[in-house]
Amino acid sequence: MPYDVLATSHTPALIIYLLDVSASMRLPLGGRRRLDVMLEALDAVVEEMVSRSMTGENISSRYRIGMLAYSDGVHDLLDGVRTIEYVANRGAPELEVMRKSEAALAFAEAERMLLMELPTIQHGPAPLICHLTDGEYTGPDPEPIVDRIKALSVFDGHVLVENIFISDKIVTAQIQDARTWTGITNETPFAADYASKLRSMSSVLPDTYCTWLNESGYHITPGAYMMLPGESPELVALGFQMSRASDLKPDLARPR
Repeated sequence: MPYDVLATSHTPALIIYLLDVSASMRLPLGGRRRLDVMLEALDAVVEEMVSRSMTGENISSRYRIGMLAYSDGVHDLLDGVRTIEYVANRGAPELEVMRKSEAALAFAEAERMLLMELPTIQHGPAPLICHLTDGEYTGPDPEPIVDRIKALSVFDGHVLVENIFISDKIVTAQIQDARTWTGITNETPFAADYASKLRSMSSVLPDTYCTWLNESGYHITPGAYMMLPGESPELVALGFQMSRASDLKPDLARPR
């Protein structure tokens, strides 16, 4: 599938963020709490979406965002899917760190959102689920739900699922520079069994997304998975950058 539909205010890109707020998100990463690293990266990518969506002094609705925080339960931070202008005006979400990591509940809610949205976005870019976690799930296995999500599609292609795993125990060799890192492939050796699980829950990065990222100064291998080992704030930020890689075009006048 091509994954080459451009995002406009008439065909906005849909991104649903799933944010793990289990207790371990209080642990440090790069001298800050993992939770704070996540919020900073999320805030930065929303700001960039706004910048890319400006038409004159107005924000064009080229992105639509859902945002779910999960732990023991799932919390809809935006009360549904919202325009990028709404998200920007609302500001950073307030998150309460809890205990567990019920990923299956979060993916089930994302699936519900997608099923509501799909009839009206068939001609837009393929939707993307961006999941950030820092540990193994508790409760039911989320993979069967993820498989159902990845089977959903629009004309542009199947729904994409990305996983950002905040941990320094995923790949066997430490990643020194996010800009020169080549991505996770089927040949990537893992230092943690759960990393293999997340890889199987991740989509292959479309060629159009890979090209966009590499034109932005990264060196991701074609055929790499949409999975990021968030062992540094820079790699967490790259994961969020990947989530908004749908290309844009200037808005045209609405057809009569």
